Amino acid sequence: MPGFTAYAGLLEIGKPQAGETVVVAAATGPVGSAVGQIARIKGARAVGIAGGPDKCRALTEEFGFDVAVDHRSPTFAADLKAAVPDGIDVYFENVGGHVATEVFKRMNLYGRVPVCGLVASYNATSAPEGPDRLPGFMGLVLRQSLTVRGFIQGEFTKSHGRDFVREMSGWVADGSVRYREDVVRGLENAPEAFRGLLTGRNFGKLVIQVSDE
Repeated sequence: MPGFTAYAGLLEIGKPQAGETVVVAAATGPVGSAVGQIARIKGARAVGIAGGPDKCRALTEEFGFDVAVDHRSPTFAADLKAAVPDGIDVYFENVGGHVATEVFKRMNLYGRVPVCGLVASYNATSAPEGPDRLPGFMGLVLRQSLTVRGFIQGEFTKSHGRDFVREMSGWVADGSVRYREDVVRGLENAPEAFRGLLTGRNFGKLVIQVSDE
């Protein structure tokens, strides 16, 4: 499912073209890592945003991203600016929060934004503090002629399911796409594992192993 989410959302909404810049948040997760690798297959430049030096190192060394940016770094905004000198054509949104705030400053004219998740606000119990930023965001959408489209992967099953199975199977088999699984043993550990998922403790697809069989 995460692989198909990446495939359908990126190709149907993001529509990356050769030479464009694709940025993806939560880039070492099962969706984000696939997004960056598919973008590279399509000839685009892949910039991944992740938390911490180990994850950023894996993005370039293991998953083949062109650049990795650490959103936990105090210099995140400057680092992102340096990573996208020609701006951002596609932003695959998984997170929201301060990551999205900085990314949207770099969006190019006619940029595309597949909205897959907003994990930064999932635990929020009240409205965000500060002034209403919606008018500013909508002004950006207007000025830059952005396409911002939320989606749930199931809506693309009929249109993209067969192509996904055929293409992704080939990419995994020839090493063009790699993946990680973060295995937690024991169903009793599932709640804590889920809490860790929302704070970025996992690395790759989080799997709960309930049996050795």
